[in-house]
Amino acid sequence: MAALSRADVEHVAHLARLGLSEDELSRLETELNHILEQYAVLARLDTDVIPPTAQTIELENILRDDEPGPSLPVTDVLANAADVADDFIVVPAILAAPDATGR
Repeated sequence: MAALSRADVEHVAHLARLGLSEDELSRLETELNHILEQYAVLARLDTDVIPPTAQTIELENILRDDEPGPSLPVTDVLANAADVADDFIVVPAILAAPDATGR
């Protein structure tokens, strides 16, 4: 497997919009080439007798059953809110309306 050149690493960093120093680029080049070397070792393994799998561990639901139960009284819940209107907690808007440009 061919090693990555410094230009390859710089190109990938540019595509990922990473502003890396010369030292960081050098370290990344070394680390990426090491990863590729390790992949080449794994690629030589004979895996013909290993069945394909989509999941490496058994899936198990670790959550409890969702069973309805008593809720807190509305007055207790609203007592903890910073801002209240009627029986609702008021929070700041997180989405702004689009301006004339659609943004």
